[in-house]
Amino acid sequence: MPAVVRLSLRGLVLAGLVVGATVTTAQADVVPGGEGTGSETQVEGDRKGENISATAGAVVFDRTRNGTGEATGPVTAAAHWTPPACYYAPKYTPDQLQKHLEPIWEAESTGYQWDAAQRDRYVKGHPYTDFNKEKADEGYWWDSYVTAGREGEPGALDCDKPIFWVDENNDPPADIPQAVTPEILAQLAYAEIRVPSTEVDLAPEGTTKVNLPTWAWLDAAQFKPVSVTASVPLLGIEATTTAEPVSVEIEPGTPDAETYPASGVCDIQNGRIGEPYAKGKADGTPPCGVKYLRSSGDDSYELTATVTWKIEWTGTGGAGGDLPDGDFGATQDVVVQEIQAINR
Repeated sequence: MPAVVRLSLRGLVLAGLVVGATVTTAQADVVPGGEGTGSETQVEGDRKGENISATAGAVVFDRTRNGTGEATGPVTAAAHWTPPACYYAPKYTPDQLQKHLEPIWEAESTGYQWDAAQRDRYVKGHPYTDFNKEKADEGYWWDSYVTAGREGEPGALDCDKPIFWVDENNDPPADIPQAVTPEILAQLAYAEIRVPSTEVDLAPEGTTKVNLPTWAWLDAAQFKPVSVTASVPLLGIEATTTAEPVSVEIEPGTPDAETYPASGVCDIQNGRIGEPYAKGKADGTPPCGVKYLRSSGDDSYELTATVTWKIEWTGTGGAGGDLPDGDFGATQDVVVQEIQAINR
């Protein structure tokens, strides 16, 4: 393996930009854990735009093709599924592991028996000798990471294997299912996906009438596919998770209503969801919309439009597949008035 070049966090900005496009170019430039304890951020990214981002540990996210703006938000998996709360990836060089463990042992805060077992494992040859320094250019020490935002969850404690060594170009031990792979990277990228809010256009707008079909539509151009790429430069692996809008579900906010279609789910057709209202269509049936059967009185109904996003991933070596669909919705107020009859 080429000699590892230690770079400052600022100096890694450009490395992160390269990583977002091609992982392999920066393999030798990123040291697990940066220059500190092995748990620091490696790559400092564009925080304001949240484009090339760093994460604590070995995984780097490229968000340049993600949704942006204050109205964006994360999708909720339609199935009962969440990305992994923890995973294993490279974290230490031999010298870094020594700097991490020896102060713990010297403090004697973990007890003699535990310290002795650790020294036996990493120093005295059962199975490792002197932190594997003789193999310093041939691999890395792997340890667990907790997925950002998942701290404190029960699943964050699942990765409890002791720190282990993996030679470069070798697979991690088979009994560690949470060891980072392109598929796990795809799942981590899923949690980083941000999609736009879904306030629909309505006609009539804001205020409608009882028994009057109200047209609803979304400009699908505002709901283009978005994607996030997650990579581990040290391993030369990456995965891109892409979310593409496929439908919107209209929930009127009251049982006293009918939706078009009856299911309330409007699919994308011809690059748009629903159909914009045009003059002369007042008596027609909208392909996507709602008809309120009762006045909202002095209040309003809270209409919810939830877009379903189909989510797929592709990764290193031609890997790929589907991930659970994701939903993201928004609410808007609709005032429904009685049609006033005029007595002559």
